[in-house]
Amino acid sequence: MTNEFKEFSTDALLRIGDEELLLPYKDGKQIGLYTFIQAGDTMAEIIVDGELLVVCPNHIMSLTPIQSITFVGGENLIVHQFNREFYCIKDHDKEVSCMGLLFFGNNFTPILKLSDEELEKFDQLHKVIKEEMEMRDNIQAEMLRMLLKRYIIKATRLVKEQQHLEQEYSPKLELLRQFNILVESHFKKEHQVVFYAEQLNKSPKTLSNTFRQYNTAPLKIIQNRLILEAKRLLSYTDLSQKEVAYELGFEDASHFSRFFKNKVEISPSSFKNSKKGKIGMS
Repeated sequence: MTNEFKEFSTDALLRIGDEELLLPYKDGKQIGLYTFIQAGDTMAEIIVDGELLVVCPNHIMSLTPIQSITFVGGENLIVHQFNREFYCIKDHDKEVSCMGLLFFGNNFTPILKLSDEELEKFDQLHKVIKEEMEMRDNIQAEMLRMLLKRYIIKATRLVKEQQHLEQEYSPKLELLRQFNILVESHFKKEHQVVFYAEQLNKSPKTLSNTFRQYNTAPLKIIQNRLILEAKRLLSYTDLSQKEVAYELGFEDASHFSRFFKNKVEISPSSFKNSKKGKIGMS
């Protein structure tokens, strides 16, 4: 059963339900909403941006609107979905905002393990949200936002604990998060680290040295984002290779083709042909 809250004055949307909310993604497409998927006593299988991920029992997956998913299967799931208008227009601490650790602070899809105690707390919170969805008064929207923020805070604490992130404010981790946010906004036009370094008032060398502690590199983040978007466009749109190259800010299709083949090991055209009639991306 699905419960839905809509605020027509702001286009705010909140949905809670089970695996029925994921059925529209059986054929693979961009999810379009911030989404939490909690597996109960059985696992769920979901292809996220071409990678098959397993959500084991008593685990929660966090997804951002820009990710493309294919729902492979799963039963007795708990799903929460919301849009920017519902939560992100409010002022929140940077760690629990729509640009926080759960959504743009990592270079991978967070999957959080729940202990028995944490499972009980998340289940109880879900029940409270569900009950509030049945209310109809002028403070319902604010109450639902408060409950969702509580959910996000609890999930963010688990991210920090399970990924061994600093428990207190970390300038280095904040720099990584800000870099990811900038890349998300500018990657289609800006492909060089120097642009982002200037925006952050840092040198490219400082960025490289900082990100090395998180087993990544600034140029790698930019290039991975370009490849990810290229795969999405080649898989889920009718754009030609030349049009994809233009969309991603490459001066010519041949340059894009060389870049793509170097990273994926097949040409963009071969990749696109391999996806015709198939679900997901490789």
